[in-house]
Amino acid sequence: MSYQVIKVEQVDRVGVITLNRPEVLNALNLQLVRELDQAILAMEEDDDVGAIVITGSGERAFSAGADIHENREITPEERERVGPERSAYGWHLATCTKPIIGAINGLCYGGGTVMATSMDFLLGCERTSFRFLAVNYGQMNATWSLPTMVGWPRAKELLYSGREVFAEEAYRIGLLNHLVPSDQLLEKAVEAGAGIAKNRIQSVANIKQMLIEHTGQSIDDQYRNENEARQDRFQGLSVEEGFKDFLDRKGRKPRAS
Repeated sequence: MSYQVIKVEQVDRVGVITLNRPEVLNALNLQLVRELDQAILAMEEDDDVGAIVITGSGERAFSAGADIHENREITPEERERVGPERSAYGWHLATCTKPIIGAINGLCYGGGTVMATSMDFLLGCERTSFRFLAVNYGQMNATWSLPTMVGWPRAKELLYSGREVFAEEAYRIGLLNHLVPSDQLLEKAVEAGAGIAKNRIQSVANIKQMLIEHTGQSIDDQYRNENEARQDRFQGLSVEEGFKDFLDRKGRKPRAS
């Protein structure tokens, strides 16, 4: 599949998607959102991809957020028609069966923060900064995604104020899992993805599904649901399958049933 506003490549078992509108700070127009969603779906269905990394082109921005010029030009009828499509891709990011890692290479504002906080975890560099801008123009977003990363009190502060969060603070409060020099950012993100992709794809998908389902549940419900899932819908490998390399090294043969 050919893309105009994103770039797609694969490094070993890690799919890499680059938002590619650097002239407008990788602003999220409808075409980019559609291409991104299509690329994620293709990688989700590809057994040779075990993890996905998303980053931005250029040195200034991961994404400045929604494309204001496009939003200004479309009619209210068009805005109502494409609104659900614009928001649905964020849910696809959050629930994709493959882990999605954000390599936040520069500023990440507005709709870019919604995209970023919909991913599994983020890496940043000295150029990284975040602004949850919706409140500044009378709207709201990221109320469902940011608290899972930084907790309720910090999420409230950032969403209520719309202030800028620079790299060191983002790392300190848990918005970034790793903070590395900019020239190492993509390499580190791919390395993190490769560490995940070497595992059984279905096992990682099962863990992600359980974490999504656990949100908001009591700890005892989480405990019971995990045990039930392990015995039912998310059964793992047998000892012989899961520890095959170990057993082969020890020269042990499977016991007869």
